[in-house]
Amino acid sequence: MNKTGKVYLIGAGPGAADLITVRGLRQIEAAEVVVYDRLVSHELLDHVSDDCELIYVGKRKNLHVMQQHDINQLLIEQAEAGKRVVRLKGGDPFVFGRGGEEVDALIAAGIDWQVVPGVTAVAGAAAEIGMPLTHRHDAQALTLITAHRQNGQFDVDWPLVLNNRQTVAFYMALSCARDLVAELLARGKDPDTPFTIVSSASCPDQRVETDRLGAIVSILENNCFKSPALLVMGPKPRSGLSSMNQLTGALALESQFG
Repeated sequence: MNKTGKVYLIGAGPGAADLITVRGLRQIEAAEVVVYDRLVSHELLDHVSDDCELIYVGKRKNLHVMQQHDINQLLIEQAEAGKRVVRLKGGDPFVFGRGGEEVDALIAAGIDWQVVPGVTAVAGAAAEIGMPLTHRHDAQALTLITAHRQNGQFDVDWPLVLNNRQTVAFYMALSCARDLVAELLARGKDPDTPFTIVSSASCPDQRVETDRLGAIVSILENNCFKSPALLVMGPKPRSGLSSMNQLTGALALESQFG
């Protein structure tokens, strides 16, 4: 009878391969099975061993290769077969990554597990564009929220979102961005509040658009943003991604992942 294996839930970061942690990369290199998501950089998958099994379980809106309960069962089955399993997720496993559900399933099945945190999307995006997520004068808090809708209505804690002197990051909200902005304005949010859209944060095709909340709809209507995208309401970015930052990132990739 095989000894039960272990599952490592690892955050791959917001997109750029060199934003993974050292601990996370070591676990990828030692894995016997890697179960990975759509937003994971394929450069990271180059670091698995030759005999490691790669299993894709990516999801996008209205298109799931595998349902969550099936992913949970897959992790359990691989660990019960004695495998060292890496569950590789974009961003951080415990920030809208459903890592908590997977941990609950592993605990119920008696499977050993460990979480390796990752850089979540808003932290990666903010670093790229020079946006301080907290600032003594501008933002004393940071709120991460998903703009879920049920029966056509937003399931959002509006009093929390509308608090001033904070940064609010809306995850998975691109498809409903126009309605979200309209709702914020209708509920009294200052139309001069800085509002930023970051698409493909930290990746070579990153796009950034910043304007007033009251004017951002025209940008949404006149530009096609691709997923993944993050909407951030709060401090204005200090700068875009500079050529020096691009050079630094390229050199880091070449030295660590080339």
